[in-house]
Amino acid sequence: MSRIGRMPISIPDGVSINIDGNSVLVKGPKGTLAKEFSPLITISQEDSKLNVCRSGDSPQERSLHGLTRALLANMVVGVTKGFEKKLILVGVGYRAAMQGAKLVLTVGKSHPVEMDPGQDLAVVVPQPNSIVISGIDKEKVGAFAAQVREVRPPEPYKGKGIKYADETIKRKAGKAGVKK
Repeated sequence: MSRIGRMPISIPDGVSINIDGNSVLVKGPKGTLAKEFSPLITISQEDSKLNVCRSGDSPQERSLHGLTRALLANMVVGVTKGFEKKLILVGVGYRAAMQGAKLVLTVGKSHPVEMDPGQDLAVVVPQPNSIVISGIDKEKVGAFAAQVREVRPPEPYKGKGIKYADETIKRKAGKAGVKK
């Protein structure tokens, strides 16, 4: 048995879960999430707990067991607390701003880069050099944060670029130069 898969998921107050075969609908104070899961995994609700079980012991079922439990736990946390990613812009003249619903990045390119986060995500720019992306779907929050970081990834020599707030960039020494 998967150590993660066999742990039950506790359902907090204010969250309702509707299980219809392989599809699960989770409603909470922050919104609603729906997901379709593999038919190899059985999801059941008992009182205020969700249990994830597998019928066999094939490698595919074993891999789906922990994955399904983790995805369900992320759905429950998403509709109650939500998820958040913080990005920092490092570099002279690097800045971010919101123009309407679009995120506009000025990161040393010949043109400003405009990005549309979509309706599910909330993007806030508290300072010109920081971006906060939040939403109820962990996958969408992480994917949009990765897209923003991909515009100008941090480089190892000066550390310039867009990085996650908790990320550390390993710095390189660079060229030493030959003295005569």
